[in-house]
Amino acid sequence: MPTIDQLSINLATVREKWDLRQAVEGCARAGISAVAPWRDQVARIGLQESARIIRDHEMRVSGLCRGGMFPAATEAGRRAADDENLKALEEAVTLGAQCLVIVVGGLPEGSRDIGAARGMVEEGLDKLLQAARPAGMPIAIEPLHPMYAADRACVNTLRQALDMAGRLGDGVGVAADVYHIWWDPEVEAQIARAGSEGRLLAYHICDWLVPTKDLLLDRGMMGDGVIDLPRLRGAVEAAGYDGLHEVEIFSANDWWKRDPEEVLRTCIERHAEMT
Repeated sequence: MPTIDQLSINLATVREKWDLRQAVEGCARAGISAVAPWRDQVARIGLQESARIIRDHEMRVSGLCRGGMFPAATEAGRRAADDENLKALEEAVTLGAQCLVIVVGGLPEGSRDIGAARGMVEEGLDKLLQAARPAGMPIAIEPLHPMYAADRACVNTLRQALDMAGRLGDGVGVAADVYHIWWDPEVEAQIARAGSEGRLLAYHICDWLVPTKDLLLDRGMMGDGVIDLPRLRGAVEAAGYDGLHEVEIFSANDWWKRDPEEVLRTCIERHAEMT
């Protein structure tokens, strides 16, 4: 059975009520010892102050969200993305993150060429890895559900992400987010592959509601939807993953409106019971 020591809270889960300081303090009160901040949350408080807060509360950082968004219609746009990813890398290192999570980006404006977009992603990751490897910061490609292929992520399955990581070499792996991969008929085989290749860097959990009212902002609490979470946890454990289980819930009309203390209590309970 999962334990609270395995639980990390992606701070998107409580972002509407708490800033980074409040979220870290709330997690500490609840007995949760790991978090995953977003870059905008860090920016509002400041990088050094965010690092101090995390350090003072002895929090582990399961990942920093996020880098990526590489494809662009112009060379200048691609250079700007490269520069922004180097900033994200610096922040991940300063915060002591276990990985920098990458949402790769979709089609450039005006494009219908998804193959070219994927090429831009691979080129951007290769550049980022030149800095990430010496810094000792693993890069975790997070494949997103195909509904996001055009605007958020043109890498949509673990197979695609692992193929890309294999071409790029050391220092890059995958973040397996159940919301995005649960439907994939290859999911268990590709989780096993990620483990055998040493590329399973992060594991994100929530649930898929039926009906889903908003494809971005209506994720479910574990146990409220249709994802077979115990099966997927079994797959990641069988693959050798012994890292943190990161709860990441975007829920504009439900969990974001609740008392964050209640949200954390529910995360703890459902993590133990349902995953």
